Amino acid sequence: MDTILSAYETDCSAGPKYRAVASAIRTAITAGTLAPGDRLPPVRDLAWRLGITPGTVARAYTLLTDDGTVQGEVGRGTFVARRAPPDAGAAVEWVPRANPAEDADRIALFGPSVPDMGQAALIHNAFARLAARPADDLLNYPSRARYAPARQAVVRWLEGVTLGPLDHEDLVLCHGGQSGVSMVMQTVLRGPRPVVMVEALSYPGFRRAADLLRAEVVPVPMDAHGIVPEALDEIAQAQGGQLLCTSPEVHNPTGLMTPTHRREAIAEVARRRGFHVLEDDCYRLGPQAGPAYRALLPGTGWYVTSLSKGLTPALRVGFAVAPRDQAAGLRRSAEHGFFGLSRPLADLVEDLLGRPETRAVMSAIRAEYGRYVRVAVNVLGAFDLTWRDDVPFVWLNLPAGWRAAAFVQAAEAQGVQLRTADDFALRDGAAPHAVRIAVNAQVSLASFAAAMERVRALLDEPPERIAV
Repeated sequence: MDTILSAYETDCSAGPKYRAVASAIRTAITAGTLAPGDRLPPVRDLAWRLGITPGTVARAYTLLTDDGTVQGEVGRGTFVARRAPPDAGAAVEWVPRANPAEDADRIALFGPSVPDMGQAALIHNAFARLAARPADDLLNYPSRARYAPARQAVVRWLEGVTLGPLDHEDLVLCHGGQSGVSMVMQTVLRGPRPVVMVEALSYPGFRRAADLLRAEVVPVPMDAHGIVPEALDEIAQAQGGQLLCTSPEVHNPTGLMTPTHRREAIAEVARRRGFHVLEDDCYRLGPQAGPAYRALLPGTGWYVTSLSKGLTPALRVGFAVAPRDQAAGLRRSAEHGFFGLSRPLADLVEDLLGRPETRAVMSAIRAEYGRYVRVAVNVLGAFDLTWRDDVPFVWLNLPAGWRAAAFVQAAEAQGVQLRTADDFALRDGAAPHAVRIAVNAQVSLASFAAAMERVRALLDEPPERIAV
């Protein structure tokens, strides 16, 4: 009991007393003072020695019973469990692994495939820690109050992003970036046929979310810096646009970045015409290049990001951030739509985003992506290529006379699957003859390089049916 008393005196100054008691008992078990099968002091005896109520000790025993640290036996007392609690086993360690079995003759480059740089082990270990949480966390519907720690972890995670004043109540946890886009549209759009404006080439998820809400989607012309403000002004006035969806940090599919002066000009148009701006920041892996529209437009700027591109798409976790006076509407869209993330997933977000190892792993993922991008540039650099080493795809404008659809067919015949610019244009919109080549970092670098060589061979000697 002396070890429990000593550990309790150390822990009792912070947090609830029952958690301090539970922590003190765990400390005694870790130190070996309490061994598997040892009987814990009776509740009243321990309460008297600690100077607290029996109810507090009973609650601590319940917590330890729920997470498997101790076992209660009717008529005999409470004993240290003979099996290790879920979080006491050896942590899963990341071991660099060979690429999984791959077909070197066929490689899919439709979308980025994230390399495992230790995030799988991080997630395994996080789930093990979560298994030790109290059972009552798994028996109730989600609520805003219960998810406050997870939202606060997201706010700390976003500290390096220029978003303007940000409180955890301004954001909602969602099922990936696409879920966030849909929630913002549900919150903002009004009327029977609202108008959503998008870049002439843009993330297809924008128009899919708009289609679900029976909104009309209107393309806005672009140049090398992104949306053309003068064209946006004319379209917003003529069409009555309510929402602009844009990706200024990493434009999907071209990889371009909209500089600050252009963002400010676009924000001025939004203020003058009274529409909202939704920024999709899911593809940014490196430092932010300019202020988010939420900072430029405090009342009408929205921000969405996710963990899919920088950590793993398997979790399907994203974050939607509302302007301060629009947060209640965003919460309502989430609560009326799906009640919120499952409790284990929200707890996983809190755990992962609070660990420095997660940032280190994401830096390693970014660096690994960069290795693949540089291979693509080394092989295809003689052509009209747009790239950045912290963006997991490159954009290839085909030489004059080429047709993108036929080029992609020829590439697939060579075992390389690509996406054309048509996939990012509206159904009746014009698209350049270009392709997006995504980084598949789940195949070996040698296989990726071989795929790039096959693409270059097509560019160097096009079949007669492709050239015009």
